[in-house]
Amino acid sequence: MTENYDSWIGRKEITEALVTAYQADALAATLDRDDAPLMEGDPIPPGWHQFYIREVVKLADTARDGHPKRGDFLPPIDLPRRMWAGTQATYHRPIRVGETITKTTTIEAVTPKTGKTGNLVFLRLKHEIAGADGLATTEIQDVVYREEAKPGAVPPEPPPPPMPAVWKREIHPSAVLLFRFSALTMNSHRIHYDRQYVTEVEKYPGLLVHGPLTQTLLLDLFRREHPGVVLKEFNVRAVSPLYNIYDFTVEGAPDGDGKAKLWALNHEGRLAMSADAVF
Repeated sequence: MTENYDSWIGRKEITEALVTAYQADALAATLDRDDAPLMEGDPIPPGWHQFYIREVVKLADTARDGHPKRGDFLPPIDLPRRMWAGTQATYHRPIRVGETITKTTTIEAVTPKTGKTGNLVFLRLKHEIAGADGLATTEIQDVVYREEAKPGAVPPEPPPPPMPAVWKREIHPSAVLLFRFSALTMNSHRIHYDRQYVTEVEKYPGLLVHGPLTQTLLLDLFRREHPGVVLKEFNVRAVSPLYNIYDFTVEGAPDGDGKAKLWALNHEGRLAMSADAVF
């Protein structure tokens, strides 16, 4: 690829939101948790800020795939498939119900590459979430754009899990779960809810499970196994896609003092996502 994206490096976008109990309670219900309703001043779980600061654009400003049109804040990358690749998160302090938070997003890198599947562009974004008490969360997020799948192309087999599981939870990725997560995050990407589009246009076998949904399920598994523990870092890497036509599992195990490994496995027991937790 010959495109030069240097002029996009350093661009910033600032979004503000009020943290309410309603949004977190709705997510807790979606995750089948039995948490008591949150009250003013209660902390929300790490990573849940994404359900407040969302990608809100006019309907007329969305592209065919349901994402915002490129060329405004995001660079005009001319590749049809967009996938979340991973996030490195540092939690400096809790975010609390009633707090007004601001997310400052900076484009840190736009890197064209050529791989076995064709042309790729990797986009790296830095998110800084802060409130009246200062910086709360820092995230480095990677997104990959790729060409349409070539006819007959067979993706490489994902690796096995990193170690035997100590914790495990089976997930049924129903269309209802995917819809509710899309609604909670204001994510209108059609690969998560439009079966005709995802199978006929982007050539996937079924609806794709959101990468951030799998990440949220891994965070939730950690909370279920470590209630009350303060999470400091959570670094996640997407390995292979998950589809709603198959159940999958989220699993984990201790990895030394103050550390844990978590992962998601597809229906064949192969790695879909991996995460490292520091607490």
